[in-house]
Amino acid sequence: MRKADRALPAVQPKAGPAARPIRPCSGITESKMNTSHITPELFDFFRELKLNNSREWFQSNKERYEQRVRLPLQRFIMDLEQPLRRISCHFRADPRPVGGSLFRIYRDVRFSPDKSPYKTYAGIQFRHERAKDVHAPGFYLHLEPANVFAAVGIWRPDSAALVRIRQAIAADPSAWIRVKTDPEFSREYQLGGESLKRAPQGYDPDHPQIEDLKRKDFIAQVALSEDGACSPDFPDRFARLCAAAAPFMRFLTETLDLPW
Repeated sequence: MRKADRALPAVQPKAGPAARPIRPCSGITESKMNTSHITPELFDFFRELKLNNSREWFQSNKERYEQRVRLPLQRFIMDLEQPLRRISCHFRADPRPVGGSLFRIYRDVRFSPDKSPYKTYAGIQFRHERAKDVHAPGFYLHLEPANVFAAVGIWRPDSAALVRIRQAIAADPSAWIRVKTDPEFSREYQLGGESLKRAPQGYDPDHPQIEDLKRKDFIAQVALSEDGACSPDFPDRFARLCAAAAPFMRFLTETLDLPW
């Protein structure tokens, strides 16, 4: 459900976080991961589920889901714990089957005309330790047949968070420009998400960063592939993508007064 974009208060924008080196957490050592855990069977399961999205089919194939989707992805999540801690101590790789990093397969159909009971993809979000839901800074992996991607940032921030991010960009445009043009980040990612059609209330339509100030999502994505996700070095590849997004993620995290 979309959240209404509220008018910005008539206050002076708050300065964004000052640029400084990104340091890993102490006591964390480098490691290599040599298995993805993700296999073609995961994508086969979701292809079949898309054609048979019913409770009867899912119950008949629940063991496949457990063995080919849920358990492998819980292992993948555990493998990412140390690499994430090298980026920031405050993002969690939580393998719990309920309330953890792996999204539920069950759809919330209460407000949707589509009453299909199951998602036809797997989603993993490594959230900030203080996050309460998906609308918070995080590193995300989307695994869907013919639609595999990594994403970072904050999707549909609430009104207060959106105000603070826009204020930080307006207060220190040079810091925001450094973040989004960081060589490693810009080489891998494209900024995306939805935007307002007009300038937010309180901002000059001719502001140099007006296109970014119009954003309703502050996310960036990189397209991946099924074969890539199934390759043995995929956990390392995903960890490198998370590291490349560190300046962008730190800007958003510190702007919201969360520890980095």
